[in-house]
Amino acid sequence: MGSMNNQNAMELFEGQALLYMQLQGHLRTTCLKWAVQLGIPDIIQNHSKPITLSNLVSTLQIPPSKACFVQRFMRFLAHNGIFDIHERQEDHEPTYALTSASKLLVSGSDHCLSPMVLLKTDQLLTSTFHQLGEWTRGEDATLYETAFGTNIWEFFEKTPAYFSLFNEAMASDSLKLNLALKNCTSVFEGLDSMVDVGGGTGTTARIICDAFPKLKCVVFDLPHVVANLLGTNHLSFIGGDMFNSIPQADAVLLKWILHNWNDENCIKILEKCRDSISSKGNKGKVIIIDAVINEKLDDPDVTQAKLGLDIIMSAMNGKERSEKEWKQVFMEAGFKHYKIFPIFGFRSLIELYA
Repeated sequence: MGSMNNQNAMELFEGQALLYMQLQGHLRTTCLKWAVQLGIPDIIQNHSKPITLSNLVSTLQIPPSKACFVQRFMRFLAHNGIFDIHERQEDHEPTYALTSASKLLVSGSDHCLSPMVLLKTDQLLTSTFHQLGEWTRGEDATLYETAFGTNIWEFFEKTPAYFSLFNEAMASDSLKLNLALKNCTSVFEGLDSMVDVGGGTGTTARIICDAFPKLKCVVFDLPHVVANLLGTNHLSFIGGDMFNSIPQADAVLLKWILHNWNDENCIKILEKCRDSISSKGNKGKVIIIDAVINEKLDDPDVTQAKLGLDIIMSAMNGKERSEKEWKQVFMEAGFKHYKIFPIFGFRSLIELYA
């Protein structure tokens, strides 16, 4: 009986630890925002070697009384893989170095994701998730309608500061594309024209145009998004609505677009894509860059990232999809063949043919 009671107690304490870890999950993002706002990745990068706690505190120009908090925040971030932490042999003072994650937060680099951190940790945007219960019980289609009285796209259109924040975050994410292009050149080779649907300010299209100078690319987005944007000989901007029509091209690119929408709207978008490439016969295709959930084969951290994104997308009435779910959408939109290339970290490139 005693051993059974001990086992039950142990299970309860393990459950308690798990619950407290979940309850404190928001501290991962708030401490990450703290590091970005204080410019700590830049400070370590500019130091050219691991930086001591005393040097970090001095560079930050904060009161000496706050030094202990810097040490504790950095310990927490290091435990979560954002920084490396070691003790200096001569005096055991902590030293900090960048990891593969914090290297993505160095300002001015080609792969800086700090704008994405600021978007995802914005106090107003994250506060909407405190209304998940109210939204689930109510009739609003999206969480943002419950929180703001309007959907997220109308909210961005009415608040220029947030629209700018969103565009900067999306542009920072698109800069990773050039890292993957070398592994998928065959996807773009042989194309004469491409439409980047929902391409925003054109960061993705510019990267592709630079890599494939003969390719003519159109960035197609809402009129207020592309207004006053300047193109080049091979890059142009057109305003419109993807639910009405999409300009004709050899290929249509949908980067991080379809996960914003439910299946019904995804099918409508893909049908317009099919119309766009229909005159190209076998040459025409749709190129999708989005997540493909695979809980059995993916690394647990990758699965966590994908499932977390699925929660975010649910607030917009969108979703992340498994291959089975993608296939269902493709078939209903009139496409017969597809190929999946898992080469974008937690996202994949999907080639789709009619």
